Amino acid sequence: MSPSGHAIWHDDPVLFDSTTIDLDAFTAATGWEIKPEGACKGGICVPLGTDRDPLSVAERLGMAVVTDDATGNVAIGPASFSGHALDSAEAPDVVLHDLDGNEVALSQFHGEKVVIVSWAPY
Repeated sequence: MSPSGHAIWHDDPVLFDSTTIDLDAFTAATGWEIKPEGACKGGICVPLGTDRDPLSVAERLGMAVVTDDATGNVAIGPASFSGHALDSAEAPDVVLHDLDGNEVALSQFHGEKVVIVSWAPY
């Protein structure tokens, strides 16, 4: 077994050949980089607190973690914060109407932060 927790393949889920996984191997295999502000991938950062152990980080990100004690292998599934896999923080392009009835495409605001306020009378 590799002391760095070598990733056997780079895909979802990720399989490591050791329960001792270094942060570089975790980042290379999952795409989540551990920074002072938390675990970050793309435009998403998840606060971690003080525990920076890769298996704890995986659990904090909602990744399924399964360990096979007989072989020492660890399988880590994709991140899921609410039971649904989150690939990115990028919204799909939608076209809405402003208060004057003009069409406004969400893609017009690419690269900017956008707040969408909606209301339903029911």
